Amino acid sequence: KANSKMSNKIVSSVAYGDYDAYFNGAWIHYDEIKIAPDDRGFELSDGVFDIARTFNGVPFVLERHIDRLYRSLKFLRIDAELTPEEMTVICNEGILRNEHRKSEAGDFTIHPFVTRGRYLDGPPTVCVSIKPVDFPSFAKFYVEGAHGVITRTRSYTSDTVEPKVKHHSRLNMVLATLEAHDVDPEALPILLDQNGNVTEGTGNNVFLMKDGILKTPDDKHILQGVSRDVVMEVANKLGIPVSVEDIQPYDLYTADEVFFTRTSPRIVPVSRVDGRHIGNQIPGPITQQLIAGHSEMVGIDLVGQALHKAGLTT
Repeated sequence: KANSKMSNKIVSSVAYGDYDAYFNGAWIHYDEIKIAPDDRGFELSDGVFDIARTFNGVPFVLERHIDRLYRSLKFLRIDAELTPEEMTVICNEGILRNEHRKSEAGDFTIHPFVTRGRYLDGPPTVCVSIKPVDFPSFAKFYVEGAHGVITRTRSYTSDTVEPKVKHHSRLNMVLATLEAHDVDPEALPILLDQNGNVTEGTGNNVFLMKDGILKTPDDKHILQGVSRDVVMEVANKLGIPVSVEDIQPYDLYTADEVFFTRTSPRIVPVSRVDGRHIGNQIPGPITQQLIAGHSEMVGIDLVGQALHKAGLTT
């Protein structure tokens, strides 16, 4: 039974300051990580990152996240001074070093980042942090649905900051979040490209269902989301047609179902966009199928785990 206070804004109370983290060759506590004020990652957003997660304590499609991280590094010409295989070993070691916290955390996020360091030619700053999945930040959306707000601030274009790179240059996403919260303090922003087509959120990809077809924007102006790809694979296994195409705000407003995909929740049902109600139930029937299919893939009830760890079930 869902907690009656579910509609209140929930802030995670899980502490992770003493979780073990990798930082420039050493294992230290997370709250001991210190970035130099003149690090280019801090001064110029000259860095890249990725975020994966575990299920039952086991990293899920970690190789895809590491591959994307190294594509981003290659594009920005940053040398991590670690091979992808070495970075993978560090990520797995981080999980093992924090494994005794699994019962408390439920599951972990894996957050590697690399900056160019203090100078144009390095050496780089390299960190891999392990944190508890922040279930309270999204659990209630499985029941109530998230609210989306289309913002004035647009996505970057490939001739400014390449959106396929998972970089730290995210001021447009900060502005979009502020704009969305001006409309609805709990809303998640939805960005458009320069032509008015839907792109993505600040940390999620966008999907809609219309007339039995699952639709999502193409990757011209979005991050190529790992969770996005996994959900399309689940849809294919379930026989749900998938179309990658231009999507306008009108298409979201008139959709049968809308949901977001991102690393920790995987699938986030959306109940309204710009105040317009979406569908007749949350999650919608196809979204429910996708959640069930994804749960089967990872061996965990996505909704049940999130509600339990967020304290929303009794």
